[in-house]
Amino acid sequence: MRPQSHKLVYMATHPSLEIQADDLTNDGLGLLHRKALTILKRIRDGALDPETGHKVGPSYPISKAASLVGRTASAIREAERDGRLPPRDRTASGHRVQYTLQELDHMREVFGTRPWREPTDTPAIISVSNFKGGVGKSTIALHLAQHFAIRGYRVLFIDCDSQASSTMMFGYRPDVDLGEDDTLYGHFHNPELLGVRSIIRKTHFFGLDLIPANLKLYNLEYEIAGYLAQHQSFDIIDLIAQAIDSVVDDYDIVIMDPPPALGMVSMAVLQAANAMVIPMPPSVIDFASTVSFIDMARTTMHQLEKLGGRVKPAYNFIRLVGSRVDDSKSMHREILSMMRQVFGGSMINSVLKTSAEIDNASSRMKTVFELDRPVTSHEVHNRCVKFLGDVCHDIEQDVLRSWESRAEQFS
Repeated sequence: MRPQSHKLVYMATHPSLEIQADDLTNDGLGLLHRKALTILKRIRDGALDPETGHKVGPSYPISKAASLVGRTASAIREAERDGRLPPRDRTASGHRVQYTLQELDHMREVFGTRPWREPTDTPAIISVSNFKGGVGKSTIALHLAQHFAIRGYRVLFIDCDSQASSTMMFGYRPDVDLGEDDTLYGHFHNPELLGVRSIIRKTHFFGLDLIPANLKLYNLEYEIAGYLAQHQSFDIIDLIAQAIDSVVDDYDIVIMDPPPALGMVSMAVLQAANAMVIPMPPSVIDFASTVSFIDMARTTMHQLEKLGGRVKPAYNFIRLVGSRVDDSKSMHREILSMMRQVFGGSMINSVLKTSAEIDNASSRMKTVFELDRPVTSHEVHNRCVKFLGDVCHDIEQDVLRSWESRAEQFS
């Protein structure tokens, strides 16, 4: 018999969460589910502001705010003195109160530095795709969406994965706080009655809106397949594209997080996108899996084009990202070098490195961009922020290249 000391510390300090063998025999998976929801609620509640009961977006000191709005700190102070910006409050210790994302956006309006696309520019609709789990797909999608919002773009994040891990990072318990009509599932069933605008939610990140997901979305895999079999029509594949088309004029960037599988929902996402980001860790298994994903996506879209008489989606860019890279492993370095040789310019220069800061932030239901202080150390935190920022910046440059109004920047 294993000694009592081998029990999980968490369960030992929270006896109400301890699961006995007899309980599992009597109540099975239902009991496991209820216990897990209790833990998720505690984690979620820990990420909420105790005063408001909601998640709170980041704020920045004047030096960082000036960098983000494209002006100097002295220009901000001058605008506050002459009334173009409201005067700044002070903390009890005499420091300036930090600036929220909404205040940064107002600054950009005053200074004329908003980065919004021109109406003639095509909004970037980016799918962060791979049919293998654990490659950093949602990590990249979430940080990329927040990166664009921090820099003043209007962003829509669409969680298309029924596991809803991205939705959870916005402060929801997907299968408790959301019903089927709150996701794309409800829109698919009642597109005229509900309208996609009714399921778009504001988030704690100003400028970043969300279409959430929950487990009910998984039913779409079967329902789309059933529709195709019954009606012999591929129009159903366009429902995500049609949903985006009805609201996309309000945004500069749309980020989609599809399921880690090449099913019906993933195909609908790929049909709706005009750009694709493919995370790929530098391991033999992940490399082989990603190669298979690329081939299967290409083949499936070709079949849709051939059988359904459809126009193949045009992508402004397709970029591979080396993800979950560990520089200390020689095999990672070798495979990363091989990936650069094979994919050339299709691979962005920056890589998403492994970091304890990402895992620690996730365990608090936050991204690294949301942390108000380092969880590990200042050195580890700053290094993590830099490589996440570099990956997002490289993809931002691809977006700007696709906008005619910004073409001069790259000529």
